[in-house]
Amino acid sequence: MDTRSFLDYLRRHPAYRGQIVHVEHLPARPARYGWLDVPLHPALEEALAALGIARLYTHQAEAISLARSGRHVVVATPSASGKTLCYNLPVLDALLTEPEARALYLFPTKALAQDQMRVLEEVSRKLPEPLRFGTYDGDTPPQQRSRLRRQAQILLTNPDMLHLGILPNHTLWQRFLAGLRYVVVDEAHVYRGVFGAHVAGILRRLRRLCAFYGSAPTFIAASATMANPGEHLQMLTGLPVQVVDRDGAPAGSRDFVLWNPPLLSEATGERRSATAEAAFLFAELVRLGIRTIAFSRARAVAELILRLAREELARSAPERVERIRAYRAGYLPEERREIEQALFHGKLLGVTATNALELGIDVGDLDATVLNGYPGTIASTWQQAGRSGRSRGHALTFLVTADNPLDQYFARHPRDLFGRPHEQARCDPANPYVLAEQLACAAFELPLGPEDEEVFGPTLHQTAWELAEEGRLSPRGGRWYYTGRARYPAEEVDIRATSAESLDLLDEEGNLLETIEAVSAPYRVHPGAIYLHQGESYRVVRLDLAGGVARLHRAEVHYYTQPLDRIDLRILRSVRHRQLGLSRAYLGAVRVTQQVIAYRRIAHAGERVLEEVPLDMPPQTFDTVGVWFDIPEEICREVAERGLDLAGGLHAVEHAAIGLLPLYAMCDRLDIGGLSTPRHPDTGRAQVFIYDAIPGGVGIAERGFGLLSELWQATWETVRDCPCEDGCPGCIHSPKCGSGNQPLDKEAAVLILERLVRGLG
Repeated sequence: MDTRSFLDYLRRHPAYRGQIVHVEHLPARPARYGWLDVPLHPALEEALAALGIARLYTHQAEAISLARSGRHVVVATPSASGKTLCYNLPVLDALLTEPEARALYLFPTKALAQDQMRVLEEVSRKLPEPLRFGTYDGDTPPQQRSRLRRQAQILLTNPDMLHLGILPNHTLWQRFLAGLRYVVVDEAHVYRGVFGAHVAGILRRLRRLCAFYGSAPTFIAASATMANPGEHLQMLTGLPVQVVDRDGAPAGSRDFVLWNPPLLSEATGERRSATAEAAFLFAELVRLGIRTIAFSRARAVAELILRLAREELARSAPERVERIRAYRAGYLPEERREIEQALFHGKLLGVTATNALELGIDVGDLDATVLNGYPGTIASTWQQAGRSGRSRGHALTFLVTADNPLDQYFARHPRDLFGRPHEQARCDPANPYVLAEQLACAAFELPLGPEDEEVFGPTLHQTAWELAEEGRLSPRGGRWYYTGRARYPAEEVDIRATSAESLDLLDEEGNLLETIEAVSAPYRVHPGAIYLHQGESYRVVRLDLAGGVARLHRAEVHYYTQPLDRIDLRILRSVRHRQLGLSRAYLGAVRVTQQVIAYRRIAHAGERVLEEVPLDMPPQTFDTVGVWFDIPEEICREVAERGLDLAGGLHAVEHAAIGLLPLYAMCDRLDIGGLSTPRHPDTGRAQVFIYDAIPGGVGIAERGFGLLSELWQATWETVRDCPCEDGCPGCIHSPKCGSGNQPLDKEAAVLILERLVRGLG
């Protein structure tokens, strides 16, 4: 069966209960071609002709011309638009004309670097003399590393290896850095949050060392479509940037289907699980031979979809059971590469994945994508959808809307999904935690001086003194020298984590299943937790935080676990405030303490709470940035006069607002935390807090402070228009609520939000 007839098939299926709430048909689009200002090297033109590339799309020609003229450029166009040529052609042209020229390619994952290796190998075979290039990552043998240092014209690596292996050992890379002509930053939209702030520090360290060795490379970035590509790359590099975002590539037609799981109860507003619906669609697509990726936001959910789909296929198409796999971060590298190759060569018909496969790894021609829940951003939605239909044929995308405020908002306002501009990516190079770590690394590489404020920003001097108080830097002769105890300070900094510590998950025999961030262990692998790996359930029997190990045993259970926590938030200082109608809003520094105090066992069937088990996990405290707003006394009185629960209303407002904030900032709901209280101890007022759930903050709360009025409006509409009576996951319930969604009062929330919105005038 082809993708065009699949929707008709679904509408006749016994399981169909009106789940299709909207179909957006995206017509095919023809190519638009452009021309370069200056022709490429003749050998490169011949190689392109041999590869069947006769013309360039408009965005490719524009980006290549800008880069060759020495302008820093970011190309922000959709998936499968040919962004690779935008950086490969300027680089290859330079290598053919300048023997000493070098290029550094940065990818967020090893798999993407391996993928680009195959592209370069194909081009290199068509050139008169082969290129010298290779991947430099944790899997590269020592002999090969030495050869690459001496000979490589193009080095393909990742920010981690640049941070850990290259910059601290820059004297070994003197020739490479002195000749560095281009730095390529692929998938630049990925570098946001804490990871983005670290990458910004790493790129500044790279620029500083290049200047020391006499080079000033041109940066070329490739990104998914987003609202602020130029601003984002400028934050990452500290350099002025030209934006190329008018896509000239052709595209096949696509049907984009919004699939809302059916209501189980009109009164409660509860819907059938989005995961079960996504597994049904995935199994049906695979059963009918349609090559599919099903995306989920959580590792455990990707595993669960695999299990449910295999159970369905075992009944309906047993020969397909072994032709689907799961793919996500945490798997060992060799296992992930095997899955990539099996998908590319057609041995697999389907993969359930996290966003590890959202990025541009070439996995061949796929026909359909199933998005289990809104991916969190418009950019990720289109990035994931774009993984199918790369052969220019008709493609099919399903967005299965989950039972949460944001997903249900789109189910009721589909035009807002397809008409909404992409979000802004946020990263803050001045995050004090990140900046301190990056400055220590920079000082180890070269002593810091006053001129480095131009690279690292105006807080360099203050941060350097703070590092000196910790014994990590020492001032001498107007410069700052690294004097810490670490052999390499970079070894102590995990650029992808809020914590540098990791934790190993071991099975009964002591085999390593995977690793996770230690900071997340109390929530994910507390004693008694059920953990999914490759579709199999494991029970955590022991957690040793000091030893960095959790022991897991296989367990066939019919429930999952949900941690409950207690959160305390104190205001450290307010840095900005403004009047918003009846309310006053604030932005400032806050201190958050969170502690897992219990967990629930919840039945898969019916979501019934089977048991609540107390825990005593150690508290975790961090400083971050928050936005908060007052609930005026007159609104509080009106809530009380109507016999409603003020605490429950504030809690509901907090949940719904957190659920909708990703509409405006490129962030995950898990990047945000919240607290609400009828009387905060620091102010004595009823207040709602939303904070960056990352030490030091990453700019999300600051973005929220600037658009609170829009957030109130969207939150009011979502809660008011939800058909449930007393609140449900589609409006005010949160799956991550540490207090088990208690107390909540939907009517009070609607009243509070209505008064706030109407007070704006």
